[in-house]
Amino acid sequence: MANEQVQGKDFYESVLRFYDHAASFSKLDPGILAQIRACNSIYKVNFPVEVDGHVQVFEGIRVQHSHHKLPSKGGIRYSIYVDEDEVMALATLMTFKCALVDVPFGGAKGGVKINPRTTPEHVLERVTRRYASELVKKNLIGPGMDVPAPDYGTGSREMAWIADTYMTFKYGDTNALGCVTGKPVGQGGIRGRTEATGLGVFYGLRELMADEPLLKKMGLSEGMAGKRIIVQGLGNVGYYAAKFCQEAGALIVGIAEREGGIYSENGLDVEAVFQHRQSTSSILGFKGAKDIEESLDLLEYECDVLIPAALENQITEENAPKVKAKVVAEGANGPTTQGAEKILLERGIVVLPDLYLNAGGVTVSYFEWLKNLSNVRFGRMGKRAEEGAMRRLVATIERTTGRTVTDAERQSIIHGADEIDLVHSGLEDTMITAYQSIRKVMDDIPGITDLRTAAFYSAIEKIGVSYQSLGIFP
Repeated sequence: MANEQVQGKDFYESVLRFYDHAASFSKLDPGILAQIRACNSIYKVNFPVEVDGHVQVFEGIRVQHSHHKLPSKGGIRYSIYVDEDEVMALATLMTFKCALVDVPFGGAKGGVKINPRTTPEHVLERVTRRYASELVKKNLIGPGMDVPAPDYGTGSREMAWIADTYMTFKYGDTNALGCVTGKPVGQGGIRGRTEATGLGVFYGLRELMADEPLLKKMGLSEGMAGKRIIVQGLGNVGYYAAKFCQEAGALIVGIAEREGGIYSENGLDVEAVFQHRQSTSSILGFKGAKDIEESLDLLEYECDVLIPAALENQITEENAPKVKAKVVAEGANGPTTQGAEKILLERGIVVLPDLYLNAGGVTVSYFEWLKNLSNVRFGRMGKRAEEGAMRRLVATIERTTGRTVTDAERQSIIHGADEIDLVHSGLEDTMITAYQSIRKVMDDIPGITDLRTAAFYSAIEKIGVSYQSLGIFP
């Protein structure tokens, strides 16, 4: 995005301020709150890699924020702007994100200072494998210790390289594939992981759009249909979030990317915009849309929902007064600064926080991890038995009622759940349950009036119980 160079220190301090505010409502021992707040371990390494006949040194970071549950969990970011504070902020968010959605992991995050867009694939592979080997040597990766995943600048390809490197060191470990998630399906991945974060954004936004008390305050009607949405970022998260929202009847009126933005009051075809960018390397020039030279300007356009799904610190104190959306739905990690959120809330804008909204990725990563440890595909043992039972039920209904169902009806009724059905179902239930827990905090705890504080509070209380159960604190 245009504001791609972010200040990691500002991001980290913003996360801590959000935490401190929520923690002020907790009755947990101050020592527990201090432990929950702190990063447990920070590992930085400089490693050499041969690049076109010359040795180049790369910097890698891995932060494990919390060990209240093991393994710790968090993605690996590739960016020339990666720094220690940014990774600490992301690891901290992961701890509370996992706790909020009841995924039994501690929070972690990693990063390598490299530009994945300009680095040749063979160099990326060498860097990835060397970074993974450094983590292995320090026991900072493993299915029971720390489980990385994709993040900005990485994907299933890099996760496959990491898994292969780990298995080279841990030959014979039958759980080795569980050392990393977000892998290709053919290499131990899980169906539904690719779209998981974007689908989670959709499920979370859908829950908000069914929350009548909050909608009434914003003057919005219930349901996704007809809602005007602007999406910042057409990467994995933004693309799938926009796609699922559009399929539910929402109108995607604006899309922003690093090269600029496009806007159309009549709505944009998300798939067509995506294909246009694939073929031209830009979203600009899309037929029927207005080009916007500066992508950040699009955040200030009229809409019902703004989905920042790119990088952190995109909505700041400078542009928050100009945001015209009624809902800011954080698809990215940390897109809204603490000062900016204060302005948004004072203006009556609802912020659906990253802590909750982009938890879809780690939720489905959890499912993938379980699949790797059990060494069985979800749905493999039950799908046919379920279909057989439903066939017998349909046959009984036809025989006793004299009515014959159509082939389409029959297929719909007897379809047994396979892996992707179960993954989507599990993610949907997770997002519904987590939203309800956030709203319960807002109803039960005096003084908590916004979704982010409620989400942090819910996570803090769960983590506090974990520490108490360990017998470390009273």
